[in-house]
Amino acid sequence: MLRPAADYAGLVAGFAWDIPDRYNIGVDVCDRWGTRAPDRVAIQEVVGARVTETTFGQLRARSDRFAAGLRARGIEPGDRIGVLLPQSAAVVVAHAAAYKLGAIALPLAGLFGPDALRYRLADSGARVLVTDAAGLEKLASIRADLPDLELVLCTDGALDGAVCAATLMAEAPEGFAAFDTRADDPALMIYTSGTTGPAKGALHAHRVLLGHLPGFLMMHDFPPRPDDRMWTPSDWAWAGGLLNATLPSLHLGVPVVACPSFRFEPEAAFRHIAEQAITTVFLPPTALRMLRSVSAPRARFDLSRLRNIASAGEALGPETFAWARAELGLTIGEAYGQTECNLVLAACPAAGVARAGSTGRPVPGHRVAILRADGSEAGIDESGEIAVARPDPVMFLRYWNQPEATERKFSGDWMLTGDTARRDADGYVHFVGREDDLITSAAYRIGPTEIEDCLGAHPAVALAAAVGKPDPLRTQIVKAFVVLREGFTASDDLAAEIQAFVRTRLSAHEYPREIAFRDSLPMTTTGKIIRRQLRDEG
Repeated sequence: MLRPAADYAGLVAGFAWDIPDRYNIGVDVCDRWGTRAPDRVAIQEVVGARVTETTFGQLRARSDRFAAGLRARGIEPGDRIGVLLPQSAAVVVAHAAAYKLGAIALPLAGLFGPDALRYRLADSGARVLVTDAAGLEKLASIRADLPDLELVLCTDGALDGAVCAATLMAEAPEGFAAFDTRADDPALMIYTSGTTGPAKGALHAHRVLLGHLPGFLMMHDFPPRPDDRMWTPSDWAWAGGLLNATLPSLHLGVPVVACPSFRFEPEAAFRHIAEQAITTVFLPPTALRMLRSVSAPRARFDLSRLRNIASAGEALGPETFAWARAELGLTIGEAYGQTECNLVLAACPAAGVARAGSTGRPVPGHRVAILRADGSEAGIDESGEIAVARPDPVMFLRYWNQPEATERKFSGDWMLTGDTARRDADGYVHFVGREDDLITSAAYRIGPTEIEDCLGAHPAVALAAAVGKPDPLRTQIVKAFVVLREGFTASDDLAAEIQAFVRTRLSAHEYPREIAFRDSLPMTTTGKIIRRQLRDEG
C-alpha cells in the first residue's frame, strides 16, 4: 500500500511491493469486506429516481452462488466468461464469480455492435456469456458463428434460449469454495481499443488489481476518506472504468455509484455528481473537455462534496487542467497507462505532484523510461517512446493467440508502448501522442493533444480532433475536425476566427490550416477519438 507523503520523494522512499503468492481478485473485492463489514454498501445503482443498494455481504453471497452454478455446469479454471452488461452490481458479481472459479473474465462494452462482439467472443473462445436482453439482441445474429459459446446467461430472465441468471444461482449447490489461485494466474482479458489495428486480447493475472493500487491512490488523492463515493461514466468493460475506478474502490471498501443507462451530457453529469453526493470521479479527457461547455458549474450545482477528479486515456492538456482549477477549484489527477500495462504514470495533487500539460511522474514501484529509437534513454525534454520495465504487477501476461505480437511488444525487458513523450528537468512526463498520431509539418513533429486542447478553449468549440493531412510542400498540414457548441453555426468566418485563436495561443506551425465542421467525431468505446478514421477521410 502506498502511504501519503508531502512530496514525490516521500512517496518513493516509503514504498515497496507486497504481492502475495496466493491471491484472488474475487475474494479480495467481495469477501474481505463481506466478512468484515457485510452491511457496508458496495454498489449503489441509480436508475432515474430509483436507487438500489448492494452490500458487500450480498456481493459475496451472490458471487459464490453464481460461481457454484457455473461450476455445476462444467465451467473450469481457465475458461473464458464474457460479461456484456451495463454498470450494475451484476457486473461485479459476474466478474467475481469468474475470478473465484479460476476462470478468465472477458469484459465487453455495451457500445459494441455484433461484429465487435463476434470477433472478441470467437477469438477468446468464450464458453459463457453473461448479458441482458439488449445483449441478447446483438447476439442473435452471430450466435451461429460462435461454436465455443456453450452457455448464455441473461439477467433479465430466460429469453431467446438463454438461461435465467437468477435461476442458475437459485439452483446452485451449497458449500462453494473459491479456487486457490496464484497471483500470477490468468484472471482478466481486456481487448485493446483497436485504434491502430485489430483488437488484441491483453491477458492479465490476478495481481493486476494490486498493481493498480499505488497509481489509483495517487490519482485519487489517497482514498478512502469518510463518506467517499466513486463514480465514473466509463463503461466498466474498459480498463479505465474497471481498474482505475471500480475494482480498486471495492478493494478499499469505497461504495461505487453505478448508472446503467447514463448517457454522458455535461449538465447531466454535474447534476448527477451533486444529487448523488459524489466525492471522487474518474473521467476520460474527452468527458472533461465536454464539461467545459457548462458555465459557472459551482454556482449552478452543489459540488461541495466533490474533492477529487482523476483522468486517463489520453493526454488532458494544459487548458483543461487550468479550467478545472479555475471553475471547480480542483487539480485533476492525471494518469497514464495502456491496456497492456496500466497506471504507471500519475499525478498526485495531495503530494504536490501535478503540473499543467504533464501526465505526472512514474508511480512508485514502476520503472518507466523515455527511450530513443536505438534503445538508449532520451535526455531532458527530448522526445522518445514511453517504455515500462518488466517484471511489473500491472503488466499483461501476453496477447491471446498472438505470440508474435507479444514478442514485438518488447525490446529486451522493456515493454514498448508506441506512445511518444518527453521528460522535463523535474521528472514530469509530458505526453506528445501515439507515434501514429504525430503530425510532421515543415520538419516539426507536432502532437495533436495540445492543438485539440487549445481548440477546446474557443467559446464556439465543444469537441475537436487534429490530424495530419498530406501536403506536397510541408509533408503534412494540421487539419482540425470541430464539433460546435449549441448556438454556433459553421461558417468560413468562424473557421478563420478559430484558426487565428489557435495561431495566437500556440504557434504559426501548429495552427490548423484546414477546419472541417462535424456533428460528431468517431470514438472508441473507451472515449478516445479515432484519429485514424479522420485521417482516412482526408
